[in-house]
Amino acid sequence: MSRYRNSIFLAIVWAALTGSFTLLNFCFGLLLGWLALYLVREQLDARRGTYRGVRIVSLAALFVRELMLSGWRVARLVTSPRMHLKPGIFAYPLAVDRDFEITLLANMITLTPGTLSVDVSPDRRTLYVHALDCSDVEKSIAEIRDGFERKIEEAFR
Repeated sequence: MSRYRNSIFLAIVWAALTGSFTLLNFCFGLLLGWLALYLVREQLDARRGTYRGVRIVSLAALFVRELMLSGWRVARLVTSPRMHLKPGIFAYPLAVDRDFEITLLANMITLTPGTLSVDVSPDRRTLYVHALDCSDVEKSIAEIRDGFERKIEEAFR
């Protein structure tokens, strides 16, 4: 039953995002919702669905928070009279090991201003990240580990 409820919820979200509450658009949103849920069916466990939903919302809230904070940091760096930037690439040791989790983490890092996921090592244990400011790599690693990666593990394990 939760799959149907989730599909309807995703259809409503789709209609709200597109700004069109027509029957055809709602049906298209249902189709997209069903497809999205079908694609992530292995990561979703029906037994933990209630708690997982709260954790996914918590992950989304963290992402929005980090998006705003990173945007502010980048804007401050770019508009400062002296740009003391030390761009570079650092190796981030992955704790997540499933393809879905690695992809989600890499995308969240890429979508956050000032950082870009470059590559994943062949053994899937290291993610290479380009940062606009690599002056403190250990701090950057700790922020990713204690933020995105921890929330992804909580939400999808």
